[in-house]
Amino acid sequence: MTTLHDAVKAGAEVVKQIESPLLSSLMYPGMQALDEQYLDVDFQFGGVDQRKIFTMAQEYLPKLGYKKRAHLMNTMVPGLAGGKMSSSDPNSKIDFLDSAADVKKKIKVAFCEPTNITENGLLSFHKAVLVPIQVMRRNQLIDRGEDPDAPAHRAALAIAADAPAGTIVSIARAEKWGGPMYYDSYEAMEADFASDKLKPADLKLVTVDMINALLDPIRAAFDGDEEWKQAEAKAYPKDVPAPKQAKKQKEKKPKQTKPEPSADEFIASSKQAATENVDPKANGVAPQPAAAIIANGQQTQ
Repeated sequence: MTTLHDAVKAGAEVVKQIESPLLSSLMYPGMQALDEQYLDVDFQFGGVDQRKIFTMAQEYLPKLGYKKRAHLMNTMVPGLAGGKMSSSDPNSKIDFLDSAADVKKKIKVAFCEPTNITENGLLSFHKAVLVPIQVMRRNQLIDRGEDPDAPAHRAALAIAADAPAGTIVSIARAEKWGGPMYYDSYEAMEADFASDKLKPADLKLVTVDMINALLDPIRAAFDGDEEWKQAEAKAYPKDVPAPKQAKKQKEKKPKQTKPEPSADEFIASSKQAATENVDPKANGVAPQPAAAIIANGQQTQ
């Protein structure tokens, strides 16, 4: 039903493209599409790089007698190390269950070049995730008739108490470095980074604080639910290294040594060497000084 052309096209943005593609790369899009049926889901969620696989699913699943699912896509955010975020590289992304220490460690080593706003995973994360969530929370408070700038709400939003009204990002900074910085929009934040007014170290600091504030309730809910823990263990089993087997030691064979020749054997061999011009070593007997030969001869007389 699926042609080679359609299989290659469906995986064009998620499968490595080579001149002679592996069979696994051609099967991948179809298997992901079939996941919708066999996992019995109502919709599939992914980045915009998945759209061709989603299109394949919408076209072919009904032909197989399966229902058509909805598909949700979000903007692709650059990885923390630069380039595309990869599920196979833990340092390129933040996971929901990353500890506060892990988040700080990953952000600390993230690529964040001064004034670079086009290849900056941290800025992109603020634009796509952190700032929209801050705006949404403020609007929810306003819809409920509450003041988002009230002290309690500011603390929940990680906004400094002395920040101007309408602040959505608050960066604590010592006066010797220019003092604290406040932003009421992502655009203002990006402009300051582009002009080098907002430094990478400051951006990393506020990113760690805002991500951990966002993940704290998720971590707490997970830690208090044994069913979630079991599901996570089954979905992502820990790699347990196989026990090392002791190497078999080779049995050392005893060295075979030739017995020492007797005095009579040595004298006979030496005489043969003298009369026949034969090297005494040929029979495994090393020549001895003349005094030793005479002494041996006297002992045998």
